[in-house]
Amino acid sequence: MNVGEQPIMTVEAAGEVLRPFVSRQQLQVMLDLSRVGEERRFFQEKLLEFGNRVAIMPQTYEQDGKGDEAMVCLHYFKDGNDWYITEKDKDGGVTQAFGYTVLNGDTENAELGYISIAELTEHGVDCDLHFEPRSLREVKAEIEVRQRHAVQSTRQAKRAPQGMER
Repeated sequence: MNVGEQPIMTVEAAGEVLRPFVSRQQLQVMLDLSRVGEERRFFQEKLLEFGNRVAIMPQTYEQDGKGDEAMVCLHYFKDGNDWYITEKDKDGGVTQAFGYTVLNGDTENAELGYISIAELTEHGVDCDLHFEPRSLREVKAEIEVRQRHAVQSTRQAKRAPQGMER
């Protein structure tokens, strides 16, 4: 199957596929909210979407040589750190994946490499439920734009006149 194709899956099966890729807390909340409440349908759809995405995402070395054209399938984030996953472990386990890591917004030292999904999930790193797969080139461009906006906002805040003293 290629990225974009959707295998048929139940919510329960999606939860099992996602179990190694999402922290226990995040998965439990998603499963609980998929059963009851106003947002039940939203979480059912998210579970199916992400379960299918993980099931069909490229395995290790399948995107080798694509460089910035490699597809990023998952995004994890916590405390200003970002992990963009392009490939899952080809041996079926999820001890590691391959992707792009940006720690503390530092793009000069960001790098491609192996990422331990188990370590991410053990430390409560969240899987971004609103992330849509796109090329690594697009992800890098979005990060650059966000950083430029942050720098501009900081400069503007420093130049803004302070409130009048009372």
